[in-house]
Amino acid sequence: MSVLVTGGAGYIGSHMVWKLLDAGYSVVVLDRLSTGFEWAIAQAARFYRGDIADRELLRSIFANHNVHAVIHFAGSVVVPESVRDPLGYYENNTAKSRELIAAAVEAGIKQFVFSSTAAVYGTPETTKPVRETDRVSPESPYGYSKLMTEQMLRDAAAAHDFTYTTLRYFNVAGADPLGRTGQSTRGATHLMKVACEAALGKRSGVDVFGTDYATVDGTCVRDYIHVSDLVAAHLNALERMAAGGQSITANCGYGHGYSVLQVLDRLRTLVTSDFAVRYGPRRSGDAVEVVADATIARRELQWKPQYDDLSVILRSALDWEARLDKHLANVASA
Repeated sequence: MSVLVTGGAGYIGSHMVWKLLDAGYSVVVLDRLSTGFEWAIAQAARFYRGDIADRELLRSIFANHNVHAVIHFAGSVVVPESVRDPLGYYENNTAKSRELIAAAVEAGIKQFVFSSTAAVYGTPETTKPVRETDRVSPESPYGYSKLMTEQMLRDAAAAHDFTYTTLRYFNVAGADPLGRTGQSTRGATHLMKVACEAALGKRSGVDVFGTDYATVDGTCVRDYIHVSDLVAAHLNALERMAAGGQSITANCGYGHGYSVLQVLDRLRTLVTSDFAVRYGPRRSGDAVEVVADATIARRELQWKPQYDDLSVILRSALDWEARLDKHLANVASA
């Protein structure tokens, strides 16, 4: 029996593929390679290039590989881009997820893990860590597109023999400690990726959007989670459902946050040369401060983070960024 990983050529998805293979699972990857890379997929996984809304392709994959569970990462993830292209985000993140869910139900697949986001909360009403039961109020089409998919999963589970786990990510960062994969997206907007590129001379500097927020230093605060801890939560979710666990929604974060400037200051302690920082106005759709209450993940998923250290996260991201160009060159010449 196999696990289908959609978006398995992307940043988080490629880490998930390695995690599943390390745990002894058979893995099938479906990715259209809009932002991911085929070379990022572990060779032991079976790869199909295609769209998650292609029902015929899905039927073939489900039938030919005896797929018993889906872990769904495929989607668009840039908040400002979603503000500029809301219909594109509703198409790619919501409408196409509907097709994937319907195909899974049709094929009799019982378990589904969904990659959601803390963007469903918007800016919390208090500075306390947000709980899954707190008010959801997305501030971007990206957040709404994910929230709609969460609702589809709840309704599908109520109507069919189908169990899901929705994981609401906070800010994912870092790279595989073994150096097998990392954040490789061209033109990435993730703070730590951008900052590491700047620190290594790959960018002219880092842009900080907004310095007048009601935070410790005026910049946005986020709960940064190492990607390896995040995929561990997915594996635990899969195994919990296989053991009879019911559908749940769980936050994935560490429960404490860092401002943009705090992240940049910590990065400076890890590099030998400084980098430029440019200050600009706020971006539409950015929440002020979002930190997770991950009690449900720790209790229900038996999740025990291993990399809850900002310096460790940054170091793994830096190490990956330092070897990425050489890695890409080797791939191109292969």
